[in-house]
Amino acid sequence: MSQEQAPGPAEPARTGAADEVQRLRAEVAELRDRVGTQRRRRARLLRVRAMLAAVLIALVAVVGVASVVGLWGSRTALNTDRWVAAVGPLPQDPDVNKAVSTYLTGQIFDQLDVRKRLSEALPPRADFLAGPLTGAVHDSVGRTVSKLMATDQFTALWEGANRVAHDRIVTVLEKRNANVQVQGDTVTLNLLPMVNNVLKSLEAQLPSLFGKKLDLPTLTSGELPPGLHDRIEKALGVTLPADFAQIRLYNRHDLGQLQQMVLAFKRALVALLIAVPVLLALALWAAPDRRRTLLQLGVWLVVTVTVLRAVLRAVRGQLLGQVPPGVYRDGLQAALWTVFTTLRDLGDLLLWLGIALAVLMYLIGPGRLPVALRRRTAQGALAAGQFAARAGSRIAKERTVRPWLARHADVLRVAGAVVAVLVALLLSTWPALFVVGALLAAYEIALTLLARGGGSPPAGEADGKTPAKTGASG
Repeated sequence: MSQEQAPGPAEPARTGAADEVQRLRAEVAELRDRVGTQRRRRARLLRVRAMLAAVLIALVAVVGVASVVGLWGSRTALNTDRWVAAVGPLPQDPDVNKAVSTYLTGQIFDQLDVRKRLSEALPPRADFLAGPLTGAVHDSVGRTVSKLMATDQFTALWEGANRVAHDRIVTVLEKRNANVQVQGDTVTLNLLPMVNNVLKSLEAQLPSLFGKKLDLPTLTSGELPPGLHDRIEKALGVTLPADFAQIRLYNRHDLGQLQQMVLAFKRALVALLIAVPVLLALALWAAPDRRRTLLQLGVWLVVTVTVLRAVLRAVRGQLLGQVPPGVYRDGLQAALWTVFTTLRDLGDLLLWLGIALAVLMYLIGPGRLPVALRRRTAQGALAAGQFAARAGSRIAKERTVRPWLARHADVLRVAGAVVAVLVALLLSTWPALFVVGALLAAYEIALTLLARGGGSPPAGEADGKTPAKTGASG
């Protein structure tokens, strides 16, 4: 009969070890789940931050470009002095000159009825010459007006007329003076002083055109003398329309909407200027990768400026579409091109800034191409440094070059500055100015380093003569 074997002490130990292993496995699984959850949360948070940064940086570009346009509008379109400075050179433009001279010539001819006057002055058998003579007189008057527009006197009249009209428009739009009233239904650019001087000039060149002496003043400013309309009417012996020689700028029925738009625009401009740095700071704070966010800013600047240019082209096309093809449309196109010159320059600056920022952020990134370019650039810089060091050592060994540079350093600095200014004037773009400035700084630094110590011989290269002994010999 066999005897049952009692369990030994090793059995409970094995059972306890298995339970401990199970417990540890459960803890490991729980820790893995917890770590995985944290990683997923961190990944979701990073995605949210990246999306938020992308949206904010896009807003920075859009709001920044809009604020630049707003500043241009506030400083140019709503500032009388700057507006006059912008439109003052317009009469010197050939297309504008032709359009304005055509307008003034037409206004004068319509009221004088030159063809009828010539028919009455010619014998009955020569009546057929009235048409050709009328055309010749019309061309002569047009040339006279065109030449008059090139004078300083006409420029003063043009600037004065624009100053008066623009100041009235801005006053009405900004509601600065409740007592300002718009005469009739429109705000106009009154060219009557220019017509007055044109008639005086025509009287001197074509005295028989009017058949009598005109009693008209010679005007030298853009201010409209009281009663000038009636005085011209009496001198010509005709009845002039109320809007004679006046170009309509704004209609009264549009002023209510324009007033609200201007007030909203000025309030929005302040908000835009404050929003740009705030949005930029928030975008950089939320961005998990600031380099990529700045790269996106550069790309968005390029996109926004491109869209702005397309919008401005569309607006310009809409404005030109309201004018019949011909002289007047060409003049308006030239005028718009001149007025928007500063805005185009600002747009070009923002465009190049966006391109430079995007390229720079890309080149410092981790991609294969940026890494290869940086390596090649470092190798090239090292080779250039070694070459410069060898050239510098050779120059240092020369006893004539370095002292010569030291003696003529001031002349060389001035020459470098003069060359930089001439190049900058020829190129006249912001990117070119930056490049020229950087090259000028490098030139000045290199010249200073090479000329340093050139006034005295380098150490160890003093005169080889033995100095004379002084005192008693030992």
